[in-house]
Amino acid sequence: MFQSRVISTILKRNKACVNTIASSLKETTSFRASLSSSSSSSSSTLARSSLYGFRSLFKGYNVPSLRGLSTAATVGMEAKEGLKLLVTGGPRAQKMVGTWLFVSAAWVFSMVVLGGITRLTRSGLSMTDWKFTGGLPPLSDEEWLQEFEKYKQSPEYKRVNKGMSVEDFKFIYWMEYAHRMWGRGLGIIFALPFSYFLRKGYITLRLGLRLSTLFALGAGQGLIGWWMVKSGLEEPPSEYSEPRVSPYRLAAHLTSAFVIYSGLVWTALSVVMPEPPAESVAWVHGAAKVKKLALPVSIIVGITAVSGAFVAGNDAGHAYNTFPKMGDTWIPDDVFDMKPLIRNFFENTSTVQLDHRILATTSLLAIGALWLSTRKLDIHPAVRSMIGTTVGMAALQVTLGISTLLSYVPVSLGTAHQAGALTLLTFMILLNHTVRRPSASLLKSLPQVAKPF
Repeated sequence: MFQSRVISTILKRNKACVNTIASSLKETTSFRASLSSSSSSSSSTLARSSLYGFRSLFKGYNVPSLRGLSTAATVGMEAKEGLKLLVTGGPRAQKMVGTWLFVSAAWVFSMVVLGGITRLTRSGLSMTDWKFTGGLPPLSDEEWLQEFEKYKQSPEYKRVNKGMSVEDFKFIYWMEYAHRMWGRGLGIIFALPFSYFLRKGYITLRLGLRLSTLFALGAGQGLIGWWMVKSGLEEPPSEYSEPRVSPYRLAAHLTSAFVIYSGLVWTALSVVMPEPPAESVAWVHGAAKVKKLALPVSIIVGITAVSGAFVAGNDAGHAYNTFPKMGDTWIPDDVFDMKPLIRNFFENTSTVQLDHRILATTSLLAIGALWLSTRKLDIHPAVRSMIGTTVGMAALQVTLGISTLLSYVPVSLGTAHQAGALTLLTFMILLNHTVRRPSASLLKSLPQVAKPF
């Protein structure tokens, strides 16, 4: 229902725009012969809008070639050659929509970090009920005691926090309450500007469908979160087991957050940078070679991040707090003790941690290999800088992971490690977006070799 309304609104708002483009095509038919010679002067508006996000993202890098980035496409060429902008209304509208999407992505990033803190402080099971719209926190001593009594009925209190004071309970309650309300705040931050931009007619049909999907995923994320928490409120299968959420549900919750974040970042980049940086055909060919390598490396990084959710769900970071060996051996003896065999990769503490170690090492080596393989390629300096930055972030992330393990998972390092995973994923998204293929109109306007600086 929501998506159908969005589509209807988009079509109505963009009807005038479609008619304008059609009429401009008729008017420019007689000037096709001179279009190529005048393209450089008529493309400045679109060029500036395409570079808005890219320049800000690479601010601080010593890349002189950024001054010469050009899209070389006019509005008429856009309709003719297939360059499809996601936002109508010119550079100012692009900037507004792009800023809103980047803010939304940053909000999701903060949600992931806050969720990590909530988990590491064992605050996630402090609220034993859930409402979709939320509600006010306890405001009186009597209300606090009522909430505390509910928590006392939970397995976590009985087996882990028995004897906890009301003041200690207030801390974990506020952590979980903040996490839930921060998520609901994201829904408002996303929905209100979305409605405004729809009314202004800035959102195209393609963008509207994409954002509607992301909004639906965001709404479902709250349901997945409660589905996860509910598993931790059930009695553990063994009297010797500590209550904790299902690792499968935790992985689903975290993976969903990563998908929403990745979708927002990619869409925001597509809005503010509709064309990739390109100054020559040679650099476009170089970027195509980088793309073939970057995509599989990104998949490895994504799988590694998801495996971290199973480490968290099984509390595997509190076992084998040595490196590079796991205790006194490289591979523990119990890695295949569970039946059927597949359970070990998701529920066996030893296997889960071993998997994460192997995947993290593979990610670092893969990113290092990407850097080595592209050193001699003729590519845009911005692409080269991004690859170098990704290598540095991968090394930092592995260092954070080892430090977290050796320190028995303190809240500060554990949170930094989770944030590092999302930061590394961000760099991989940016790299893949930067090396995508330009539009046909831009390719036709490019020289074979870039001009020397």
